[in-house]
Amino acid sequence: MSRIGKYPVVVPAGVDVKVDGGILRAKGKLGELTLPVDKDVAIKRDGDKLWVLPQGDHKRARVMWGTTRALLRNMVEGVSKGYQVEMEIAGVGFRAAVQGKNLQFQLGFSHDVTLSIPDGITVTVEKNTQIMAKGADRARLGQFCAEIRALKPPEPYKGKGIKYKTETILRKEGKKK
Repeated sequence: MSRIGKYPVVVPAGVDVKVDGGILRAKGKLGELTLPVDKDVAIKRDGDKLWVLPQGDHKRARVMWGTTRALLRNMVEGVSKGYQVEMEIAGVGFRAAVQGKNLQFQLGFSHDVTLSIPDGITVTVEKNTQIMAKGADRARLGQFCAEIRALKPPEPYKGKGIKYKTETILRKEGKKK
């Protein structure tokens, strides 16, 4: 029995969810997202609630039951409220700037690093060191922010690099004289 899958997904007002064949579509004020539905699960609508039900008692059906419910919840919340990730840049001379559809970084390398911003994600930079990324698709937003962090991960001695705002860096003591 899936602990996550047994709960319904509540569809808020202003969000339209349709199942066409094997494709689930959620449309809201922040955009439209699609999800291919696995053949081992079925989605049933009951008023403003969506129930994900396993089709059978085999292991794959039980696995996809909870996974599909979590992905469905992320879609519904994404098109209604959206997601945002805040990041910080620490280090002397490290900065970022948005230039059109690109994000330009100066991270202490001999060259500037340019990262293109994917469709459906908006990025704002405040004070050259505060990056805020917003989007409706949680997976794409998380992947984009992971790519930003991978450019210059925070190091444990001085804490320089790009980190999530909620992340804490375990600091190490340097060499002793």
